[in-house]
Amino acid sequence: MSRRYPLLPVCAVGAVIFQGKRVLLVRRGKPPSQGKWSLPGGRVRLGETLEAAIIRETKEETHLVVNPLQVGKVVQHIFKDVNNNIQYHYVIVDYVCQIIEGLPQPASDASQLDFVEINKLDQVDMTTGTAEIIQEIFNKTWPGGTKPRW
Repeated sequence: MSRRYPLLPVCAVGAVIFQGKRVLLVRRGKPPSQGKWSLPGGRVRLGETLEAAIIRETKEETHLVVNPLQVGKVVQHIFKDVNNNIQYHYVIVDYVCQIIEGLPQPASDASQLDFVEINKLDQVDMTTGTAEIIQEIFNKTWPGGTKPRW
C-alpha cells in the first residue's frame, strides 16, 4: 500500500526514549516531514506486531536495540494536499522504550539524531504536535519529574 494518497490509514509506531530529562529525536530525511525533528519510528509491516515494529524501526533509524515498555499515546496525522485530498494518513502508536544496547547513530531515513532536553523542545523544529506528545508522555511516565514509573 502506498503511503502517499493511501486508500486506508497507515499504521505506524514511534519510540519515546528518555534519558533522564532528555528525549531522543531524529531529523527526518524523507517526506512527508523531511528536515523536521520527530520520534524514531515508522510503518508497521503486514503480519508484524506493534512491539516487533518498534524494535525494528528504532534499530533501522538509530542502531539502538530497545525494549518497548508501555504505550505512551496513540495519535493520528492527516496531511492534505492543496486540493484537499488526503496525501498522508498515519495512525501512530508511540511506545515508551528503554535502550538495551547500542550507541545512537543516524541511519535509514534519519539524517541526524540527538537527545534533547524536555524543557527545550519548543526550540526545535519538530513535526506538528510532537513536542506536546513527548511532554504529555514525560509527565505521565516521570510524575513530578523524578523517576520513571517502571
